[in-house]
Amino acid sequence: MSEPIRTHDVCHHYGQGTAGGSRRSLSLDHVTVDFPAGTVTALTGPNGCGKSTLLGLLAGTLRPSDGRISGHPGNVCIVPQHSQAPDLFPVTVRDTVAMGRWQMHKGRGGLLRALRPLTRTDRHAVDRAMERTGITDLADRTLADLSGGQRQRTLIAQGLAQDAPLLLLDEPLSAVDATTADLIGRAIAEEKDAGVTVIIATHDHDQAADAERTVALDGGRVVMAG
Repeated sequence: MSEPIRTHDVCHHYGQGTAGGSRRSLSLDHVTVDFPAGTVTALTGPNGCGKSTLLGLLAGTLRPSDGRISGHPGNVCIVPQHSQAPDLFPVTVRDTVAMGRWQMHKGRGGLLRALRPLTRTDRHAVDRAMERTGITDLADRTLADLSGGQRQRTLIAQGLAQDAPLLLLDEPLSAVDATTADLIGRAIAEEKDAGVTVIIATHDHDQAADAERTVALDGGRVVMAG
């Protein structure tokens, strides 16, 4: 069995101190916690408790101010709560999901590999991810034409298409309908069954209850893990 992903006394500050002693904002305070391989863990806690920051550290988009992270796989996917593409950007649903394959190739082989045309395997992965999230019929629509729930399913599909061993989800059930919630829940269960480590920042009590483990944060500290 693979070793768990583990944070060792991890701290993270926003802002920068100066010689005059300006105060930095502490978002994570000496967080030590394990995320066993092939499990689903829910990160819970109030707004501003550090859930999204911890996801950013695990994704590698943020760096710890102190402490370290071990057991981290080379390929990781993070699905944000909201799309980063502006509404006027003329990108289709299929293009958006396919970006997951470009990102995967970039992580495994660098920019030159990512710039190669998608292979038949890539296209199959995109089709499968769209099928799993119920957006196949939306393939040629632009993001601007989608509802909030359809956008969320598109972002989840982009993440699934990456085939990453670590999947990070930031509030995946925020403002979605029951059908979307069910599709996302089934996709998460399938990823777990395939051996993927899934970590979900969530306010949804049902989603947290469905997870195998819960890590509760408050004020940047772990107040419960189990």
